[in-house]
Amino acid sequence: PEPGDLIEIKRPLYQHWALYLGDGYVINVTPVDEGAPSLFVSTVSMFTRNAKIKKQLLKEVVGNDDWHVNNKYDRSCTPLPVEEIIRRAERYIGREVTYDVLSNNCEHFVTMLRYGEGVSDQVS
Repeated sequence: PEPGDLIEIKRPLYQHWALYLGDGYVINVTPVDEGAPSLFVSTVSMFTRNAKIKKQLLKEVVGNDDWHVNNKYDRSCTPLPVEEIIRRAERYIGREVTYDVLSNNCEHFVTMLRYGEGVSDQVS
């Protein structure tokens, strides 16, 4: 992956999304509970209403699940310049955010960073 790319991670019942920052790191939405592994982020966050933004190694977030770069919205949205994507992402690291599986999920978050607008096919 290249910095600014969207990473789609295939979980058993859903897709988790992260944004590649470079040097093996991604930014992604995680449960507020520090002890909860990111593998369960969407399942846990679906019930919590709050989430934390973390910078983590891609391999830690992916675990044993399949993943790929998926900049699928590039066909309909213009990505921001990479420097701006990374700058926007870094401002969120460590912040707690509101999470809603239908209107403010992990895909909304990373697409907001890449395009300036949050979108998610998962809830369409």
